[in-house]
Amino acid sequence: MPQNEGPQHEGFEEELGAVLRRTGDGFAADDRRELVAGGLRRGRSRLIRRRLAVTGGALALAAVGIGGAYGGSLLPTGGGPEKVSVAGPKAPEQTRGTSAEAEAEAAAEARANRRGEAHIPVKKLAAVLKANTPAGTWKIDNEDGRGQAVLGVYDDGKGEAAVSVGLYRAGAGGESGEGQVTCPSKTAVPYDACTMEQLAGGSRLMVLQGYEYPDKREETKQWRAVLLTKDGFLIDASEYNAAAEKGAEISRENPPFTPAQLKALVTADGWRPLLKQIPSLPRQQNGSGQQPPAAPGADATQATLRSLLPKGLTFGDRGGQPGYAFVVVDDGRGKSFVQINVQTNMGGIAGDVFGSGDVTTLPDGRLVKLTQQPGEKGGSGVVWWSADTLAPDGFRVVVSAFNTGAQHEDATRAEPALTMEQLKAIALSPKWRKLPLTSN
Repeated sequence: MPQNEGPQHEGFEEELGAVLRRTGDGFAADDRRELVAGGLRRGRSRLIRRRLAVTGGALALAAVGIGGAYGGSLLPTGGGPEKVSVAGPKAPEQTRGTSAEAEAEAAAEARANRRGEAHIPVKKLAAVLKANTPAGTWKIDNEDGRGQAVLGVYDDGKGEAAVSVGLYRAGAGGESGEGQVTCPSKTAVPYDACTMEQLAGGSRLMVLQGYEYPDKREETKQWRAVLLTKDGFLIDASEYNAAAEKGAEISRENPPFTPAQLKALVTADGWRPLLKQIPSLPRQQNGSGQQPPAAPGADATQATLRSLLPKGLTFGDRGGQPGYAFVVVDDGRGKSFVQINVQTNMGGIAGDVFGSGDVTTLPDGRLVKLTQQPGEKGGSGVVWWSADTLAPDGFRVVVSAFNTGAQHEDATRAEPALTMEQLKAIALSPKWRKLPLTSN
């Protein structure tokens, strides 16, 4: 799923970016209860953003620090508190009420299991979090609720810091999990440090020191550790140098826990019994019960993109994932970031994306939209050129080029290394149709 911190690709970025902004902006920074209730929805949006970020897509703005959620939520997923009475015998009226609460609790757990979501008491998650971090005071959100993540504010006397830990199955959302423990390309996502480590027993660990908004590095820092266990679970911990992930003033220079302490947190034995409570989710489901759309393989997408680029270019950083690829090229006049996204079943966006602008219809029914606009990732003087094509059956190819080697860096040349006609020719190439498709 490329796009942002996955590949955003022009129209795709506009669509997803708008959705993410509406989702994120809908939460007041001081209304933590609402953050909890909306955690699952935001988590799924972050899954998209995180996957983009790792591959270096244009969407990679909120990139890799971003908290992540693999079909679940990095934020608590429980909504309001769901309590089960454990009091002694009560009067008949009270007993009936207790029974109703128990039935409601059982029904809520059954619904969560069907969606592949855990129904773990947040108190248990919080206990493991507190036991494996340095001494300090904690304010835990929704501590009487249930879910598969815990969110709180920690204070060691040096300033409050938002901290969260989420537990997930790596297969949710079509994620193998390996992409979540792979350091992203700095071409797409700026960060200060990132390490990857193969641990004894087969687990893999990534620790990243980055930013909540990678294109605004003077703002909130986010440090993150993600552990992929040998048996396919993800333990994802994030910490900030502010009391909230978004909208709060910086409260300290750095997040409170060192990379070594983050590693100790996600590798703690206390998570193991809680991971066992996460229900299995059929691989074909992506959290909404729908099968992810098919896309060409990552290697085939990258190779095809390079084969269609003009002669005389030198290649720098490159990367991708199924249906998405990027490469940094140089024609001797400066670096230029080029990316492509190949998507199926996209007919539903025709009216929204191709309803305005420089749009033409080819004899075979394909729509072609050409766009030239300023960059959106903070680099000074950056321009963003794109060719977006959509076939009647929903097959979409979007190609973009920038006049910089990384969207968050200043322009390195006046225009991208590819002309609009070259971008259009790449997007319309019949080669894309010949690539075999696989489910993400």
